[in-house]
Amino acid sequence: MLQNREGKQVPRVTFRTRRDHEWVEVTSDRIFNGRTVVVFALPGAFTPTCSSTHVPRYNQLAPAMREHGVDEVVCVSVNDAFVMNEWQAGQQAFNVTFLPDGNGDFTRGMGMLVPKNDLGFGDRSWRYSMLVKDGVIEKMFIEPDVPGDPFEVSDADTMFEYIAPDTVKPLDVTVFSREGCPYCMRAKALLHDAGIAYEELVLNRDFSESTIRAVSGEATVPQVFINGTRIGGSGALADYLADARAA
Repeated sequence: MLQNREGKQVPRVTFRTRRDHEWVEVTSDRIFNGRTVVVFALPGAFTPTCSSTHVPRYNQLAPAMREHGVDEVVCVSVNDAFVMNEWQAGQQAFNVTFLPDGNGDFTRGMGMLVPKNDLGFGDRSWRYSMLVKDGVIEKMFIEPDVPGDPFEVSDADTMFEYIAPDTVKPLDVTVFSREGCPYCMRAKALLHDAGIAYEELVLNRDFSESTIRAVSGEATVPQVFINGTRIGGSGALADYLADARAA
């Protein structure tokens, strides 16, 4: 039976991490005492849901969580330090602290260590998230105890809505650009001045001309997309931002 430990202390353990080719011991007291920490735990590094959705969205929303009083966002998995470091680097998820729970000590103490023998994983963490204040668990979101790997409530959006229920989440913004393009530089400057984070994809490095035509119906750059909607070039983006300020 999965344990909801709201109101209880987090387990006191030592995480064996690797930094600059050296072993570094990090205690749970160091992570949690006197601090507000978001933790999300998952079955394994490099696995599909964990890599495609769970980690990227927490990495994206971590800065906004910090604006609302969170000191650190932590990912815990029953993997060793080498694997966790490589996974973080591959995900470019540097807004999140990756903690290796290789022996499952923390996960076992949370009552979340479950057998994944059918997948050849051995014992791994059940998927959950929690908000911890000064070492005490305030809120837990535990995935339902059903077969498989459910992913319904431990996501970053659910946690953000709990932390800041009346706050609009950051926009999802992508800029398709080209090196040396002055209109692309203007579009990025407009977003920067508006305090809007964005992901940039560069022509002939990250995508081809046929891709931008397929996605936007245009062959020109920049092409700016916000929350799944094509805004267009730098002029259209300027109009969009002006309308947003006037609203």
